[in-house]
Amino acid sequence: MSKSRFVIDKFAKLFEQGLLTSKDLGSEILNILKSQRDEIVFKMKLTSKDETDILNKRVEKLEKKVELLEKLKKKKKIKRVKRS
Repeated sequence: MSKSRFVIDKFAKLFEQGLLTSKDLGSEILNILKSQRDEIVFKMKLTSKDETDILNKRVEKLEKKVELLEKLKKKKKIKRVKRS
């Protein structure tokens, strides 16, 4: 009986260690994939989400300014009446 208990305890320890290492292995794989993703983004010279948002806001502001300038140009055009 004690021998079977010993074997069961050994299997339980191996199983626990296997679960811990599989969790560690999973987290390690995720870390490796994240670092590879970051490296690819860096090589491609892509912008981050924050930088993209800032650039989008700047473009919107410039578009508004262009629209205002176009409206002002249209208002400034005065039609002259011909005199007979």
